[in-house]
Amino acid sequence: MTPKLEAAYAEPHRRYHTRRHIEQCLAFLDKVPDLLDSERQVLAWAIWWHDAVYDPRRSDNEALSAEMAKGDLRDLEVGLHARDEVARLIRLTAGHEVEEGDRLGELLVSIDLAILGAPTADYDAYAQAVRAEYAHVPDNAWRTGRAAVLTKFLAAPAIFPEADFRASFEDQARANIARELATLSPA
Repeated sequence: MTPKLEAAYAEPHRRYHTRRHIEQCLAFLDKVPDLLDSERQVLAWAIWWHDAVYDPRRSDNEALSAEMAKGDLRDLEVGLHARDEVARLIRLTAGHEVEEGDRLGELLVSIDLAILGAPTADYDAYAQAVRAEYAHVPDNAWRTGRAAVLTKFLAAPAIFPEADFRASFEDQARANIARELATLSPA
């Protein structure tokens, strides 16, 4: 990790989108079989930079993170094709939608969303941490916005685009999301 990334993931407003999230994502990547070394490296870079820019008040974090990755990787003398692929993958994490057959995209998005299929206590800690990152948002607006995000996940045919992640985490993710949605009803 570069000093710039270390500083980014240590920003005081972050509660979930920290180095711990990156390390958890990298641990999932380590378990993925049948990747070429070059694919694994591109995915590792995409994981390291995918939340490098994270300001809960902005809507362009992924685009800014992708541009940061391209610049930083250029400085590290990574080739243009790999830099462009890393940036493309990072941008996919904005909407978590991937075209069928985009294996690297399916993997990155599934890895990024793996927390949704975590055991109940881990999911609840994640949900609380994300709420803390959005502390500036009033409760009513938070409940409405968060419910919309969660409802979109539940409405999708699959939360996890990659088949192995879907088989491992889909049911738990749907249960976690439904449980959180129930807590977001107006008091």
